[in-house]
Amino acid sequence: MKIVVLTGSPQKRGSSNLLAEQFIKGATEAGNSVSVIDAARANVRPCSGCIRCGYGGPCAQKDDMGSENGAKSGIKAEILGADMIVFVTPLYYYGMSAQLKTVIDRFCAFNGDIQRKHMRSALIAAAWNADSWTFEALTAHYKTLVRYLNLQDAGMVLGHGCGTPAMTARSHYMAEAYALGKSLKN
Repeated sequence: MKIVVLTGSPQKRGSSNLLAEQFIKGATEAGNSVSVIDAARANVRPCSGCIRCGYGGPCAQKDDMGSENGAKSGIKAEILGADMIVFVTPLYYYGMSAQLKTVIDRFCAFNGDIQRKHMRSALIAAAWNADSWTFEALTAHYKTLVRYLNLQDAGMVLGHGCGTPAMTARSHYMAEAYALGKSLKN
């Protein structure tokens, strides 16, 4: 299975990326092909809402989303060439990072293509807060994406109390992320 991991942390060595690394290790060991798209460093402008795409593309903007006018490269092509998409984010004010949200907003130009693929998906997130309600808004948003994009949820790793990389490295969430990746079979 081809898996695309969309990371949204501006901190390359941050907690959510540590969890993503463990997921990738497990998924690779299980025989899957994994590629990473660093949404925090990608040149992707926010959706302007112009709807010139007609919700079916191509997008009027020319940036790293790519795959416009038949091009075979860019984030869009990477996602549409995959069997699974994994959303990875730190929790920022109880939602995903703006960097990841910007990329997801640009799905607007190829929603139908994603919906028809019936891709698998997962969510990996890290938060300083350890309260039971910490991830409620993020998981509601993720579940809405799963429903709207016709994805098949393969699981979530929600790292409560993972405020620093050191805290995360000592947490049981590292093993959970690895196990989620390892559970994915071709």
